[in-house]
Amino acid sequence: MKMEKTETKVENAKPASSANEAKEIVVRASDASISMKHSMAICNFIKGRKINYSIKFLEDVIALKKAVPMKGEIPHRKNIGAGRYPVKAAGFFIKLLKNLKTNAATRNLDVDKLMIHAKADRAPRPRKPGKYHRKFKRTHLEITGKLK
Repeated sequence: MKMEKTETKVENAKPASSANEAKEIVVRASDASISMKHSMAICNFIKGRKINYSIKFLEDVIALKKAVPMKGEIPHRKNIGAGRYPVKAAGFFIKLLKNLKTNAATRNLDVDKLMIHAKADRAPRPRKPGKYHRKFKRTHLEITGKLK
C-alpha cells in the first residue's frame, strides 16, 4: 500500500508543477530611440498574431515590400490603404521578437502557440542643450507572448 500512496503523490505533484510554469513571457525595452507613432502602428498590427509571421512581415517592411497600416493623413499604398515603411522601428521590433522567441524556447514553451500582445508608451524626452533645445524621440516598448 505504501507504494500506491507514493505513486499518487508523484502524480499529484506533476500537475502542480506544470501549473506553476510560466504561461507568458515578457520582453521590455525602455527609452528606445524610435518614433512613438511608428511603434504604435507596428504594435497595433502585430497584436494577436504569431511570432514567426510578425518577424517575416517586419522583414518585408525593411525591404519595402509591405507597408505598415497607419491612420491619419498618410498616402495610400497598394493593397493596404494608408501606410508607411518604418524601417528603424521595424528593425528594433525584430530584435525584440527574436529575443522573445529564444526566451520561449528556453522555458520550453511552444513558440507556434504564442500570441503576441504589444504596447508602446511615451518615455521622458531628453533635451539637447543649445539655442533651440531639440527633443529626442523616446519610447517604452513591452511585448508579451501568451499561450492560447
